[in-house]
Amino acid sequence: MKEYKFKINGNAYKVAVDNVEDGVATVSVNGTSYKVELENELGGPKPVKPVQVAPATYQATPQAAPVKINSAPAAGGSETQLRSPLPGTVLELRVNEGDTVKDGQTVMILEAMKMENNIDANKSGVVKKIMKRPGDSVMEGDVLITIE
Repeated sequence: MKEYKFKINGNAYKVAVDNVEDGVATVSVNGTSYKVELENELGGPKPVKPVQVAPATYQATPQAAPVKINSAPAAGGSETQLRSPLPGTVLELRVNEGDTVKDGQTVMILEAMKMENNIDANKSGVVKKIMKRPGDSVMEGDVLITIE
């Protein structure tokens, strides 16, 4: 119920809107109840009956989605570029340039849609160049790390 105070020609009115249904409002003015038909002359929205939704009865546990790493050979031949599979923000680097990595080793953590995603090496080798650092925003397809 919504209550309003109006002053019309110096007279105070206390108006309470109790219910609005099918274009008819039940209101009380200074304690006297009235049924009032609503007209929509100004082109505003038509009154709508509130919808009640039952609360959810399940509990979801967020889980990291599997991440497929895109890779492409770099121009040098035996180099492989690790590319971002989705847009996000680099949270953590787990390797440095010059480190030896194994195929499947997690080299970076990428946050996307409030989830942490492991970025794994797609081949064994040596980290030649790290293109993105913690805090950097990345787009899908951006080169993250080059492995030789």
